[in-house]
Amino acid sequence: MGSNILIKRKLLGVVLGSLLLAGGAQAQTYTLGITQIVEHPSLDASRQGALDELAERGYKEGDNLEVDFQNAQGNTAIAAQIARKFAGQNPDVVLAISTPSAQSAAAALRDTPIVFTAVTDPLAAKLVNDMQNPGGNITGVIDAPPLEQQLELIQEMFPDAKRLGVIYNPGEANSVSQIETLKQLTKEMDMQLVEASASRTSEVMGAARSLAGRADAIYVPVDNTVVSALEGVIKVGYDADIPVFTGDNASVERGALAALGFSYYDMGRQTGELIAKVLEGEKAGSLPVGTVEKLELMLNQNAADAIGYELPEALKERAVKIIE
Repeated sequence: MGSNILIKRKLLGVVLGSLLLAGGAQAQTYTLGITQIVEHPSLDASRQGALDELAERGYKEGDNLEVDFQNAQGNTAIAAQIARKFAGQNPDVVLAISTPSAQSAAAALRDTPIVFTAVTDPLAAKLVNDMQNPGGNITGVIDAPPLEQQLELIQEMFPDAKRLGVIYNPGEANSVSQIETLKQLTKEMDMQLVEASASRTSEVMGAARSLAGRADAIYVPVDNTVVSALEGVIKVGYDADIPVFTGDNASVERGALAALGFSYYDMGRQTGELIAKVLEGEKAGSLPVGTVEKLELMLNQNAADAIGYELPEALKERAVKIIE
C-alpha cells in the first residue's frame, strides 16, 4: 500500500514538473513594434503579410507575440516620435514600413533590431551601406519598382505617348531616387518627363491637374504621399482622358489603368521571414537585404472604359487580374 502511494507521488511529481516546463516554454513572449508612415492598401498588405508569415512560423499575435502598431499619419515628425517611443520600450524587433519610418527608426534605435519593408532604395536613404551585408542593427526587403519594364508597358499600350507626367513628393528619398532613374530612362526611350510635386496629400490633386494638357500619360511611382491620395489623380485622369499607370499593383484596384509590379503582401511575407530569423537569434545586420523578383501585370477594365481605351486581347491574356 505504502509503495503504491510512493509511486503515485513520484508520477504526480513527474507530471507536474513536465507541466511547469511546458508552461515555462509557452510563457516566452516576444514584442514587435511596427511603425508605418501612413495607412494605404499597399503598406497595409505588407504589414499583414509579415504578421501572417510570423504566425505560420509560430509567432502569433495575442498568443506569444505582442504587437504595438503605430501609424504616423503621413507625418515624418510623428514617425520620429514613434521611433523615440520604441527606443524607450526596447521591443525585440521593430518593423519599419516605408522609407521615412525606417529612417526615423534607424536614427533613434541603436541596439534594437530593425527590419524594414516597402523601402525603395536603402542605399540612397542611408539605411545600409551594403545590400549583402547591411551591418549594424538593420536589414529588410525593398520595393524598388521595375521602372524600365513599366515604361515599356506604357509605350506598348500607348505608342504615341511622348510626354510622361509624374507626381511625387520631393521630401521622400525613395521618390527622388525613382525620379532620377525615370529622367534617364525617358531620355533613352525618347520620352519627355513632366514633373509635378506634392509635399502633402492635400496637394496631390492640384499636382495632377497641373499635368492636364501637358502629359499624354501619368505615372504614379511608389510614393506614399501620392498613393495615399490616389483617387484625386484617378479623377483627373478620367476627366481629361489621360491614362494613369502606377508602380504598385494595389492601386489598379483603386482605379489606375495598369501596373506591372509585385504583390506587397508577398513582400510582407518575405519580411516576416527576416523578422523570424532575428527572433531566433540571428543579427539583423548580417542578413542580406531582400528583393521581390516576381512581377505581375494587372489591368482595370473600368479605367479603360472611362478614358475610351480598348484593352488589347494579348495584354489581357498576360494579366494575372483584370478589375471589372
